[in-house]
Amino acid sequence: MFITLNGEPYELDEPMSIVDLLAKLAIDPRRVAVEHNLTILKRHLFGETVVHEGDCVEIVNFVGGG
Repeated sequence: MFITLNGEPYELDEPMSIVDLLAKLAIDPRRVAVEHNLTILKRHLFGETVVHEGDCVEIVNFVGGG
C-alpha cells in the first residue's frame, strides 16, 4: 500500500499505527510532531491512529540549538 510521507510516495506492507511507522523509520516519537490527513495529532493518539492506503503523513523533527 502507498501513502504520502513528507510529500513523497512511501510504500508500507500493511496498515500500521503512527507509533509503528515512527519505529520503522527509527524516529523517536518524543521528538516529533505528526500531521495525519491534515490533522495535527496529540502524542497520546500516536498508538491508536492507523495509517491506511492513500493517507498523508507529515513528520516534523524538533531541533535544538541556539
